Amino acid sequence: MKYRLLYIALVVLLSLSSVAQNKYLPPDKIYGQLFRDVQLQQIFPDGKTFVDCTPLRNPKEIVNDYLALKTDSIHGIPVKQFIKENFKSPENPQTVYQSVKTELVTAHINHLWAVLKRNPDTFTEGSSLLPLPYSYVVPGGRFREVYYWDSYFTMLGLQESGEWEMIENMIKNFSFLIETYGHIPNGNRTYYLSRSQPPFFSLMIDLLADKKGDSVYAGYLKALQLEYDYWMDKTAATKHVVTMPDGSVLNRYYDMDTIPRQESYREDFLLAQKESLKAIEGNRNTEFSKMCRNLRSGAESGWDFSSRWFADGNNISTIQTTSMIPVDLNGLLYHLEVTLAKAYKAAGNSTQSDSYNQKAESRKKAVNKYCWNEKANWYVDYNSSTKKQSVEMTAAGVSPLFFNIASKKQADGVCETLQRNFLKEGGVITTLKNTGQQWDAPNGWAPLQWIAVKGLENYGQKATAKDIAGRWIKLNVQVYERTGKLMEKYNVENTGLEAGGGEYSGQDGFGWTNGVLLKLISMYGQ
Repeated sequence: MKYRLLYIALVVLLSLSSVAQNKYLPPDKIYGQLFRDVQLQQIFPDGKTFVDCTPLRNPKEIVNDYLALKTDSIHGIPVKQFIKENFKSPENPQTVYQSVKTELVTAHINHLWAVLKRNPDTFTEGSSLLPLPYSYVVPGGRFREVYYWDSYFTMLGLQESGEWEMIENMIKNFSFLIETYGHIPNGNRTYYLSRSQPPFFSLMIDLLADKKGDSVYAGYLKALQLEYDYWMDKTAATKHVVTMPDGSVLNRYYDMDTIPRQESYREDFLLAQKESLKAIEGNRNTEFSKMCRNLRSGAESGWDFSSRWFADGNNISTIQTTSMIPVDLNGLLYHLEVTLAKAYKAAGNSTQSDSYNQKAESRKKAVNKYCWNEKANWYVDYNSSTKKQSVEMTAAGVSPLFFNIASKKQADGVCETLQRNFLKEGGVITTLKNTGQQWDAPNGWAPLQWIAVKGLENYGQKATAKDIAGRWIKLNVQVYERTGKLMEKYNVENTGLEAGGGEYSGQDGFGWTNGVLLKLISMYGQ
């Protein structure tokens, strides 16, 4: 029976890989004018709805019928009705995530794992879903697919729940994505293939190695190497690498496409069009493409969107993501280099192990040289275009403590700055500015709380770590007891108000909130 299951899994993997080689097309490429009409006319309030729809018949026939209707000058085209007749809308079962009875938040989260679980996918022609061979957990709400960096924080809770099979299945899925597409996309959708997300794969491997031992590193060596090659432009010119003024190498976010995000097409199109019209004649197409790439790269960062990426610190129209060297991204790649050193050592290749340890040490020095602001006692991003440090202070500044990049003196300074500027009633605030963007004040996010808590713990700042955890736990539990929900983000300044900002309404479910909350409760109690 065991070998039969292994055989079936292998057949599924091979078939999915074969389909993948045919290059899944995103919805804009499949549906053309129909896609643009649906998105620009805002047939659905949320632009992500249509790109997640499933066609009820052959996509080519749907497109041909739509174009035939469109060219008929006698009959108008009720686009909404056409979509209803030809597509199945995605489910958005938010009420499922709500507590329907009095239960502790920990019990609620453990029940939610089954609700948020998705079984292995099957291929549907014309669908944007990239099929995965193993089960996985989704964030919830409009986020109906697996998300890259979300999943690491979700795994923290799965770890506490003893859901090791699910953790390993998700890691296998990410390994499959790397080996099939050359990288882990933002999520398993065709419209996410042009970008990745913060590279937490090596930290996922750490989680599994804690359970199963160092042999895990050697087992996932190929996937770890491919992940590194993607970010370092080894397999393709993804343009994530930036050579610094002293010749050292650091990384940035960089989406390979230059069109509006398919899932937020209308928002990006209108903004890029408005800004490109300000350009002199002849440069408008260039400005339009540049704006779209910066918006898409902001989505690759996971911080979509934030004053962190804005040239003027306030307006999304000045977004310059590709110019920024993010301190937390380079912390993640430092960890990936350290993990590759472990993996090669476990595989018996000491030469390569030493090489990656050296790469990690070089990156550590570069991060401290370019991102440490001694006056502010904080780590900031570096602008490769202006060759100056960013003046925007964000919660990412504590991430070097999480990755053990900071010195003890730097860590003590970061702790003081965090207590003075970032610690609010409900936890750590994302930035010091309220711009109306969701990755700015007054919002706080589960992953940033975990990075701050764990980072401070790494340097012996246990009291502050416990304080942050206590504030965040209290806020999460209060909202849960009031609403029966666990949210994607929270207002940490005024804990009686909902978090806001961004391109969509508040989402509940919610994968990474569940994971971090369960982990923090296990560490500090409720």
